[in-house]
Amino acid sequence: MARLNINGKVHDIKVEPDTPLLWAIREHAGLTGTKYGCGVAQCGACSVHLNGDVVRSCSVPVRNLKPTDRIVTIEALSADSSHPVQKAWLAIDVPQCGYCQSGQIMAASALLHKNPNPTDKDIDDAMTNICRCGTYQRIRTAVHMAASMMPAAAATQAAPAAKPARAKSRA
Repeated sequence: MARLNINGKVHDIKVEPDTPLLWAIREHAGLTGTKYGCGVAQCGACSVHLNGDVVRSCSVPVRNLKPTDRIVTIEALSADSSHPVQKAWLAIDVPQCGYCQSGQIMAASALLHKNPNPTDKDIDDAMTNICRCGTYQRIRTAVHMAASMMPAAAATQAAPAAKPARAKSRA
């Protein structure tokens, strides 16, 4: 049994300890936006946020996760596609076939959370996901556009809080 905090909701999932997080998300939590691509952490189609960092969920066994870890999938980035990265993806018309795009978007939002004004080199270094359609130039353009649309605090919406903030006591 694994207790996973996925998109701010705790899931008790009955899986073997070596089950990849990807399958816990897709098959047990029912969130199918995260895609299976290669199964060996090379392509990035399975990218999700784990405590604010982008990870390849196909290579993370559930035994390595704690109930306090915050897992965020594409479904929680924005309920209405209003996240700046999603808006930029649509404006630039990034997807061709679209299969890798949820992973690309999760990688881009994690990048912008850590580096709100990335250079082309920063984007190239951070965006290691594979796009078989070769939309890399549009991806880079969309990341720059999203950066220009993203207020400094907006990136925090990419990672919903695992628990409510505690009230400050007055001393």
